[in-house]
Parts: sequence; structure tokens; C-alpha cells
Amino acid sequence: MFETTFKNIDDILHKDAGCSSELDYTEQTSWMLFLKYLDDLEQDKKINAELMFEEYEYIIDEKHRWSSWAAPKVNGKFDYDNALTGDDLMDYVDTELFPYLKGFKQRAESPHTIEYKIGEIFGEIKNKIQSGYAMRDCLEKLMSFASALKKKSTSCHTSMKLRSRIWEMRVAMVVNITHLAH
Repeated sequence: MFETTFKNIDDILHKDAGCSSELDYTEQTSWMLFLKYLDDLEQDKKINAELMFEEYEYIIDEKHRWSSWAAPKVNGKFDYDNALTGDDLMDYVDTELFPYLKGFKQRAESPHTIEYKIGEIFGEIKNKIQSGYAMRDCLEKLMSFASALKKKSTSCHTSMKLRSRIWEMRVAMVVNITHLAH
């Protein structure tokens, strides 16, 4: 399941004019997967806070959360009417999302915070995908991947561990390939 999803995403990115190598495919998939992971993590933290009768303060504001721009929902189902695609999606990612995330580095209280690390990551990578339709296809593959992961998972903890491990593997691949390229 995982290999097939990543292979399908790589195939989509291979056809995109902005992505020309496996490193590009991995990097582009990784930033999308990271934002999906972060959104899931924050949702889990919010639920845990509510169980403790506490409030949870999100790291990412609502407009820039994965669940708002990549996977908007109405009544628990994907909202095709409000999902960005094509030029609208590319404009949002390039002119709003990436600058917002890059700005975390300057707004962070210290270099040891997740906010700083988010800003550092998005200050160094670029969105190379040129087609908003290709990006939408990739996002939908990641959403179906996440849905399948949740169905197979027996608990929130197991799902989180698996998603974290997948993310760690993808990041390790990018770091290793980047170091080899320099």
C-alpha cells in the first residue's frame, strides 16, 4: 500500500515540468506529507487536551492547516466545491502557504521550538510542482493513503507511530540524497 501510493505520486510528479529527478519527487512528497502529519498530530493533541479539559493552541493557524487547504471537509466528507485546484492551488501554496510557514523561523521564541524548525524547513525547500492539477492529484493520493492507514490502524497511537516512522524515512532519504549531491 505505501509503496504503491508513493510510486503513484512519483509518477504524477514525473510528468510535472517542475520536478525532474527522484530527489525532487521525494522532496515534494515530503513537504506535503509533513504538513499532513503535522495536522494529524495537532488534531490528536487537541483531542488529548479536550480529554483533560484543557484548551489546545494550534501551531498552524486555521487557514494554513492541511485540513483547511488540502483536504477541506463538509459534514465529514471531502468538500470538492471548496478544494483548491489548478492555478488557485498553486497561487495559494506559493504566495500564502510557503511564506507563512517560512515566517515561523522569525516568529519562534527559540531555535529549539517546533515553530523554528518548521520555519527552517520551509525556508530551505521550494515548491517545485508547477501544475495545480498535479498537486491536487498528489494531495488526493496522500489523503487516500491516510484514510487507508487509519482504517488499518487499531489505535490512534499505532497510527501516529506508523505515520511518524514513514515521515522519518522520507526525511532521511532527502537528507542523505541532499548531502550526496553537495
